[in-house]
Amino acid sequence: MFKNSKIPYIELLPLIILSFIFFKIISNIAPMAKLINPVTIMFIWAFCIAYVLNPIMSRIEKRFKLHRAWSLLITYMIFIGVITVLITIIAPKIGSSIKDLVSSIPGYRNTAQDWIEANADKFGWDEASGANIEERSKELMENVYRYVTRGLNMTLSKLVDITFSIVRGLFTVIISIYILKDKEKFKDMSIRLTYALTDKRNANRIIKNFAEINTIFSKFILGKALDSLIIGILCYIGLKLLKIPFALLLSLIVGTTNMIPYFGPFLGMIPAFIITLFYSPIKALWTTIYILLLQQFDGWYLGPKILGSHVGLSPFWVMVAILIGGKVYGVLGMFLGVPIAATLRMFMNKYIDRQLEEKKVCL
Repeated sequence: MFKNSKIPYIELLPLIILSFIFFKIISNIAPMAKLINPVTIMFIWAFCIAYVLNPIMSRIEKRFKLHRAWSLLITYMIFIGVITVLITIIAPKIGSSIKDLVSSIPGYRNTAQDWIEANADKFGWDEASGANIEERSKELMENVYRYVTRGLNMTLSKLVDITFSIVRGLFTVIISIYILKDKEKFKDMSIRLTYALTDKRNANRIIKNFAEINTIFSKFILGKALDSLIIGILCYIGLKLLKIPFALLLSLIVGTTNMIPYFGPFLGMIPAFIITLFYSPIKALWTTIYILLLQQFDGWYLGPKILGSHVGLSPFWVMVAILIGGKVYGVLGMFLGVPIAATLRMFMNKYIDRQLEEKKVCL
């Protein structure tokens, strides 16, 4: 039944989502959660890696008619190559941009102070007002410096933790390889188990529902990831042409936050504006205008082109899903709230249609 699906290997996605939910529940109620934490996370990441790489492997197998072993080898060579580029080229540049930003904060504070002193008469500020504004701006810059420094230290600490987790990461990649190698067995086993646990009619309904859920999640997650990657690249190209400082760092922020519908673009535009404002108000204005135009291009053309009809939710329910998801699971909840809400909507519509059909009500 799943062999004709247009989206390859989408059967793993519900298992990934359920694993996240199950892990969240266990971590809140079970004292033994700390013991299973590393193992659970390792398997979750293995499933995520397998899910992301499966379309590439399937395309290679279909296009070049290769054996599974060769397609796996090529796929993971591409995967390792991308990771290597991120670690050796992009990550150092991002780290350098963060360090430059931190070291530039005292200079930004002096620039702001000079501007206040030069424009005090123009805005009718007396000496007391100027002193108050200067004190407030100094306090603001100190807070910014403290938070940025803290964020940098946390980032470096995380990098150290990642370094000590290399062995665990290797095991995760190995597990993902075995998942891809035996994906047909996992698929057949899940179908056989479904038919074994219930009657044929319910089994067909469950399998059909899972196929629709997979379509919703895969279309949204993979489409949104591709969309955000393109937006991040376009943002970097545009900011470099405009000679905006910290172009790579700002583009990373914009591309990452773009994964969150509606709120994400604004979340990415605000820090880009603030960081550039201290360097040059004119460049900050151009940065904001360019990112705003880029987001309009994404909202009206690129996003619909990649995501198709999206997930069938109105803007109101999308915002509700993002707010509730963010409250429950943070950033991950803001991102997954939309496909989860679309799934609940699908089940609700099926339930309503079934009830109306049984009551013979035609609306």
